[in-house]
Amino acid sequence: MTMPLINLTPAGPSPARRQVLARRVRLLVAATITYNVIEAVVAITAGTLASSTALIGFGLDSIIEVSSAAAVAWQFAGRDPESREKVALRIIAVSFFALAAYVAVESVRALVGGAEAEHSSVGLVLAALSLAIMPGLSYAQRRAGRELGSRSAVADSKQTLLCTYLSAVLLVGLGLNSLFGWSWADPVAALVIAVVAVKEGREAWRGDTCCTVPLTAPLADTRADAEGRHGASESDACGCRPGCSCCSTDAT
Repeated sequence: MTMPLINLTPAGPSPARRQVLARRVRLLVAATITYNVIEAVVAITAGTLASSTALIGFGLDSIIEVSSAAAVAWQFAGRDPESREKVALRIIAVSFFALAAYVAVESVRALVGGAEAEHSSVGLVLAALSLAIMPGLSYAQRRAGRELGSRSAVADSKQTLLCTYLSAVLLVGLGLNSLFGWSWADPVAALVIAVVAVKEGREAWRGDTCCTVPLTAPLADTRADAEGRHGASESDACGCRPGCSCCSTDAT
């Protein structure tokens, strides 16, 4: 008679690996803050000179991203980062909503008032530069956050990824305005930024960026518990709910 095999492998990384991942997250957060402070100053200054709502909104997103990264830095500065995670997620979510509100109001004002944004070479270069830099930062932090099981780190990486999308939208909006004189393209691009910000803010508020299991629980117990509450078909080997991808460090 063959006895069934019981997998006793821990569901999360070892304490030593967790320290490495936490240190990596802190370094990535520091890099994100540094870059975004510079980006915010350049974007807001150039946007003001060119009367570009999209460029100013992009600069404000950089400030929001700094506050988001700072929340994660504060979380991981404590002895028990997990106890601070909910507060960090709330800060990130509110940051998204604040950005969306400002950009939406200013975009509507620009469309209704007929304000025309001017060409901005600095804005075009900044958008292209961010489009090249942000994906790498986002991927590195998202991968570390998922392996660590940190919802806030994953949420902040999505904030950084949002900066990539916004860079592309900004580049298109500024480019159309510069090439064809389509002044409406600038505030429309800004409205796209606002819509995406609301979506990401809702996910951060609900904590949907990641769904992990206690890192100290054996995998066998996690499976049994998941099957008892949700049914065997509703969770994967890590106990994650359908649609969650935190168990895979390479998931996009």
